[in-house]
Amino acid sequence: MNQSHIVTFRDVTYSYPKTNKPVLRQININIPSQKLTLVIGTSGAGKSTLLRCINGLVPHFSGGTLSGEIRVDGLNPVIESPQKMSSHVGFVFQDPETQFVVNRVEDEIAFALENAAINPDEMHKRVAQVMNILGLTSLRHRRLETLSGGEMQRVAIAAALVLEPKILLLDEPTSQLDPHSAHQLLDLLAQLAKEQQLTVILAEHRLERILPFTDYLIHLDNLQDGAITGTPRMVMDQVSINPPLLTWAKALHLSPLPLTIAEGKMLAQSLPKPKKEQPKNQGTVLGGFPSKSPIVQAVDVSVSLGKKQILNKLNLELYSGKILVLMGANGTGKTTLLRTLIGILELERGIVFIKGQNIKEKTVSDISLSVGYLPQDPNALLFADRVMDELLITLNNHHLDPNNYQPMALLEELGLKDKAQCYPRDLSVGERQRVALGAITVTRPDVLLLDEPTRGLDYASKKKLIDQLHTWRESGMAILLVTHDVETAAEIADQVALLRDGAIVDQGSPNRILGFDNAFMTQIAQLYPNSGWLTVQDAIRGL
Repeated sequence: MNQSHIVTFRDVTYSYPKTNKPVLRQININIPSQKLTLVIGTSGAGKSTLLRCINGLVPHFSGGTLSGEIRVDGLNPVIESPQKMSSHVGFVFQDPETQFVVNRVEDEIAFALENAAINPDEMHKRVAQVMNILGLTSLRHRRLETLSGGEMQRVAIAAALVLEPKILLLDEPTSQLDPHSAHQLLDLLAQLAKEQQLTVILAEHRLERILPFTDYLIHLDNLQDGAITGTPRMVMDQVSINPPLLTWAKALHLSPLPLTIAEGKMLAQSLPKPKKEQPKNQGTVLGGFPSKSPIVQAVDVSVSLGKKQILNKLNLELYSGKILVLMGANGTGKTTLLRTLIGILELERGIVFIKGQNIKEKTVSDISLSVGYLPQDPNALLFADRVMDELLITLNNHHLDPNNYQPMALLEELGLKDKAQCYPRDLSVGERQRVALGAITVTRPDVLLLDEPTRGLDYASKKKLIDQLHTWRESGMAILLVTHDVETAAEIADQVALLRDGAIVDQGSPNRILGFDNAFMTQIAQLYPNSGWLTVQDAIRGL
């Protein structure tokens, strides 16, 4: 193996058990050592499978049929045990909470070192060092179930890094992180690759975040043989998966393709200059929607988890036929708010009204009849052997007659009619999410609460979700969507609210919040500051 290549694939083809269609087809790649390599492709293209081939989970745990040759740091992962590979390759899964073993942050990070019989002094040193690097020192004594999704992701990364592997694999590492935390993490990974002789290989859908940090790019398409590999600019010039900045550049036939906002601004100098605009619709901290009365109202809501106060005198209003996007840094209480509105968490103080009724007088089952709640992991809602059964179970739990609710029509609306008899967990990430959406909306709720619904979705799947939510909004549904995805927020929101220190600190139009706030600006807003443009469509129309 070439000394500069730490991972090589030669004519690798792989199929999962009981499938005739390979997920990897004739893959030939050379992954450089001590660089940051990004694997891209649509949902189902084989990105996660490729990562699992590197550490031996494929085929040791997955089974299936693999042909060709793989070498990882001089080892053959098909022959070596995953246990031996784990000393060379660290892995952070797409759902980090599924890989936790113990209950406390510090204990989870130390667990692998204890298993490896590392002496206590060295163990304490490594744990302290990795917690400091990832900003986890203040959380060292926290129980894992009290952490936000982004905090859990950092703990999982720390648990992998503490073993000091040569290769670190990450599956969707920024999917639960706010823009600032994502930038910090990617900056850290790039620094580790450069200074700590670490090879970082990750799969990611949010290319707008990671392309500026990428040294080497791999594009997978399981509909054709092989992979497109090379420098980020060379590969992105050949593929149709584009973040907003590249969509803008390709639409205007600009060259060379910009990978950073700074490069985009250089190209934009040759284009017409947009007129300066003032922020539209300043909004207020509460409400701002033209409606008679809110369908959901939270008044002075406070919630604590253990001894930590998460929500502090929070006020929120949600209106029928409107989409409110809730944003904020990791750990500010966004998920806690959704779980409080649906009745899963108890109020410490304050009142929540849904359709004018105090939720303290209702059970979670009663609330969920009119309020659909999609958690971050849609798999948590999938129990049945068939897609159709997921919807029927919901109706049965509420003692509703399926003949009055047309579940097949809903599956058709969600683009799942041909999947009605399929096993839900065999579907793609986007399809599973739509099944979960069907399960919570088959009762025709008046309100929909969504927690990071674009997590794990490619750009095409996001577009389908946005179109579906717009359809439901037009039918009168009130939608509260929690996300760190500023590009989706710009496409979908009627208003955006910012959560900080357990309370709504600002609320207004997407134009103002996403176009004039450095923490949550879209790529187009960064490219054309103060223009009022948020999306590629805005820029193309304006130019």
